[in-house]
Amino acid sequence: MAIQPIRIFGDPVLRAKAQPVTTFDKELRTLVKDLTETMLDAPGAGLAAPQLGISLRVFTYHVDGVTGHLINPDLSLSEEEQDGPEGCLSLPGLRFDTKRAHGVVARGFNEYGDPVTIEGTQLLARCIQHETDHLDGIIFIDRLDRELRKEAMRAIRESDWGGGPAPQVRISPHSTFGPVR
Repeated sequence: MAIQPIRIFGDPVLRAKAQPVTTFDKELRTLVKDLTETMLDAPGAGLAAPQLGISLRVFTYHVDGVTGHLINPDLSLSEEEQDGPEGCLSLPGLRFDTKRAHGVVARGFNEYGDPVTIEGTQLLARCIQHETDHLDGIIFIDRLDRELRKEAMRAIRESDWGGGPAPQVRISPHSTFGPVR
């Protein structure tokens, strides 16, 4: 296990749709451990593989004292909505109220390929939606209304981490998926 650097807004890997996991092997279990350790060290409520530069559909979460992960998530969202503060480890220090579904049922797999279902509301639902968005190349500021998004982009430009050169994109170690396109 190792703490990995987190990719920052502007890195192209954060805008690419991640590839489904098809091989549940030791490398995948190492990725889950690295994601978990990096997320807990940050600290954050969730972390998706693209945030470590790996374009695979995997994320970890740590909400209300429960730590877990989900691979190849498929979400069913409640019609009821919530609006609350949201941040992202790839946009350090920024938080904006973001509208999300109040509840979620997420189906996917664990690191061994066993089917998993996670049901949650409020913060867990927000986290699962946020991390699944990362797997689709969506960043939470994309969900803000026009005025808040302008405010977020201004805050990014004014931040000490914004506007720098984008880090090098790391190609997935899983040879069956090919390069990120």
